[in-house]
Amino acid sequence: MNKVASFAKSRSPDRLIVVSNRLPVVFEKNKNTDVWSSKTGSGGLVSALMPVLRDRGGIWVGWPGMRDNEGPLTPCLEKLSEDVGYGLVGVYLSEPEIKGFYEGFSNQIIWPLFHDLPVDCHFRPEYWETYRAVNRKFIDKVAAIRQAGDLIWVHDYHLIGVAAGLRRLGLTNRIGFFLHIPFPPPDLFLKLPWRADILSGMLEYDLIGFQTLRDCRNFQRCLRALYKVRVEGQGQVQRLQATPLSGEAAHGRGQSLRVGSFPISIDFAHYEKLAMSKAAIEKVSRLRQTHGDRKMILSVDRLDYTKGLLHKLRAFRLALERYPDLRETCFLSLHVDPSRENIPEYQRQRVQLEQLTSEINGAWSRPGWIPIHYYYHSLTPTELIAYYRRADVMLITALKDGMNLVAKEYCACHPGNDGILLLSEFAGAAAELQKGALLINPFDREGTAQRIHEAMTMDHSSIAAGMRRLRRQIRRHDIYHWVNSYLQAIAGRNLEDFPKIQDYVPGPPPETQVRRSRIVAPTGESV
Repeated sequence: MNKVASFAKSRSPDRLIVVSNRLPVVFEKNKNTDVWSSKTGSGGLVSALMPVLRDRGGIWVGWPGMRDNEGPLTPCLEKLSEDVGYGLVGVYLSEPEIKGFYEGFSNQIIWPLFHDLPVDCHFRPEYWETYRAVNRKFIDKVAAIRQAGDLIWVHDYHLIGVAAGLRRLGLTNRIGFFLHIPFPPPDLFLKLPWRADILSGMLEYDLIGFQTLRDCRNFQRCLRALYKVRVEGQGQVQRLQATPLSGEAAHGRGQSLRVGSFPISIDFAHYEKLAMSKAAIEKVSRLRQTHGDRKMILSVDRLDYTKGLLHKLRAFRLALERYPDLRETCFLSLHVDPSRENIPEYQRQRVQLEQLTSEINGAWSRPGWIPIHYYYHSLTPTELIAYYRRADVMLITALKDGMNLVAKEYCACHPGNDGILLLSEFAGAAAELQKGALLINPFDREGTAQRIHEAMTMDHSSIAAGMRRLRRQIRRHDIYHWVNSYLQAIAGRNLEDFPKIQDYVPGPPPETQVRRSRIVAPTGESV
């Protein structure tokens, strides 16, 4: 047993083990000094589970993000484990494993298929074999560190097979799974050549959590293609009894598990506090000086074909054509976060996006006014908060999205109830936020253009009323509500069993560097 596991073991006999594709820390190597540096990863999962693990002494298992290089990073993970208060256990991948597991099966099969884009899938058997091999690496790592009373919580589509592997090893721990992306309907899912293996693997969990009720229903419908399914109960969580039919799933066994919808959220209080911080207010002031009184339509997305970026630009161009009063009075601030740049589909998406941006700016720019301000970069947390607060409208055009936390972050950053959320009806967040947002169909270019104009001309009282409803909903159902509801469903636990919310101040662990297995003194400002 390694030092990280020993460290975690000494903290509590009854722990939470989180298993995800990536660790909650990001490592970067300085090419000139051969020094590794680390910083806290972003995203709702990290902010949700860091306080739960920190004071409870649990473990987070994941890939550190670089190629197979276990030696130099082990001391760094051990040092970080002491700093953050819970174990960080790395699963190391070779270059072929990254290509086949992450870039291949995860992002060229599961990702497009589960986002209604089967035409972009590459059903290569070698991807499936590598996916299974990497899942076995995670299985072996969890089996080596787990204790009898541990609750194991596996996250997302990269690691669907973990529970089945642990069960084959004889583990009887409670094992939960949460899918952060949509689950497709049968006409899409059944195209997957390994559909029986995926479903049988999911049945080995004690609880499967989805973002929406629609995802739950899709899963049950897919299950019925290969299993006889009996559903017990109503409401958020139901119990399923699945018995294999003759055919593909006949080699499986009858299973009983619970399935429920648990919409993930954000740390509302944290974002609201940041929006009112001095640093954010100063950046907002500078943005106002730069852009004047023109209304800002904000777009913040990863580079991904599921985000509807091209649909967004075409709708904005149509709005400029049809509504002359928008010209020179507003602009689209388009921020695209680099993502999966080694995958050809993403490379093509970026080229098309930049070409279309140039076309629109070339046709509509006037002296002193450019309609689209395009940035291909990653915003710092303070910059992001400042843009959220400065923006008059948040435009989200996802073609398919598990939740879309950007929508919730934007609302949390408007304590003055002065923003408008234009939200795709195909984002999971639409189910919760439809009463305060202006919903759009991104495939309907004319309808989206009309909604943009409606937002630009809406009166202040209507804006305030909508934002108040949005903020009230997100505040009540924040990230802690998500963790609490899931833990109750799988283990009858409450967040009172874990660290109290008010005792946790979100922020990154101290930055640590390691060179050739030797810890170097921390550099930079620690939070």
